[in-house]
Amino acid sequence: MFDEEERLKRKIVEISRRLYEKGFMEGTGGNVSAKLPNSQIILTTPSGVCKGYLSSSDIVKIDYEGKIVEGKLKPTSETPMHTSIYKARPDINAVIHAHPPFCTGFACAGMPIDSSIFPEAIVMVGEVALVEYATPGTDDLAMKVSEAAKMHDALLLQNHGTVTLGASLEEAYLKTEVLEETAHILLISTLLGGYKSLPEAEVKKIKLMVGRK
Repeated sequence: MFDEEERLKRKIVEISRRLYEKGFMEGTGGNVSAKLPNSQIILTTPSGVCKGYLSSSDIVKIDYEGKIVEGKLKPTSETPMHTSIYKARPDINAVIHAHPPFCTGFACAGMPIDSSIFPEAIVMVGEVALVEYATPGTDDLAMKVSEAAKMHDALLLQNHGTVTLGASLEEAYLKTEVLEETAHILLISTLLGGYKSLPEAEVKKIKLMVGRK
């Protein structure tokens, strides 16, 4: 367990740095978590710390109720959101909340992101949920996000940012990247006169190829 725990801590540090360097987590914003295998223990980034400069010792260990099991720092203020997602989705092992600028622009405009515009988005992120605004860090937000997460792996939080879920940290990270690329493409195509979604039959064919429902 110790080896796996240390590996996950280092992976959280790596993913957090990549998100920061991409401009998806500005200042001290954003948070990353991972579930220890076969447990109800979560490793999460700390609150109030730049995610681009973390070390393994900064990662906080919490339980499903958000109580600190181990760690010298305070866990992310979005702990209720993370714990509620893991409770709602036992198949998920990683959660990323970020503020990628194009996605967040759509979130602040209250505009959904249509993932059916190109195959990679359909394969990687699936249908994107648009979650009604709730104050960050609250149980209200946690409830709304966990409800949407039951059927979606990619969420757009109104006036807030994104949440992506994965079987692994790498998968959750790649979903954030593709989601931001999709928002960028949507904006460009809209400026060029309007985007055109793939036909429903083609979307179904692509989903069938990769085993998506």
